[in-house]
Amino acid sequence: MTFSQNLREENNDIFQAIFNHPFVQGIGKENVPKKALAHYIKADFEYLNAFINVYGIAISKANNRKDMSFFNEQIRFVLHSEIHPHHNFCEAIGVEYDELQGYPLPPTADHYMKHMMYHAQMGSLPEIICALLPCPWTYLEIGKELMKTYKPSKNHAFYPWINFYAEESMEKTTTEMRTRLDELADQSSSKDIGRMKEAFRKSCQLELAFWDMAYTCEAWPGERLVTHQ
Repeated sequence: MTFSQNLREENNDIFQAIFNHPFVQGIGKENVPKKALAHYIKADFEYLNAFINVYGIAISKANNRKDMSFFNEQIRFVLHSEIHPHHNFCEAIGVEYDELQGYPLPPTADHYMKHMMYHAQMGSLPEIICALLPCPWTYLEIGKELMKTYKPSKNHAFYPWINFYAEESMEKTTTEMRTRLDELADQSSSKDIGRMKEAFRKSCQLELAFWDMAYTCEAWPGERLVTHQ
């Protein structure tokens, strides 16, 4: 069993909880509340900006051009391709994409961003990959799971979103990250492996928390106080 296969097995409980989350299931059933979709886009737009920054730090820690090229490609993917599923959600709620940009991160998304930044700044390259990998990996499996369970036609409200994450480009990204991680894990000490596993597990848990944050329209305590005044 490879290191990445072991990570997937150890975190299967969280992957299953993500698949069963009402927001994720709501995508398949076409019944996600509009407020939740808007909250998700606001947070995910800023979260992906942080993701790009972490890729940039990964480039600075890479010691060969193959790794530099891969992370550079991922920056382009987020900038130019991963806007498409956001547009699908925007169309579903009838809001222009630029109207949902520039908002402060809710608590969970803020924590997730800082978790990634911590490992990017303080950790090794494989540790950074472990912090990043749960995002594309869980989304790939969500896309495949929704395709298998709901078999959406092109008339499905969220078909573009589901298809985007189930398609080959997301599989390619995940496979390449896993392959490189497995290579680096073979060269890592037991102490480093522990840190890598911790980074991966926390990112998995924060992926689950992110869905919950969006579904409940999570806000900072001070914002809730203002709302109720």
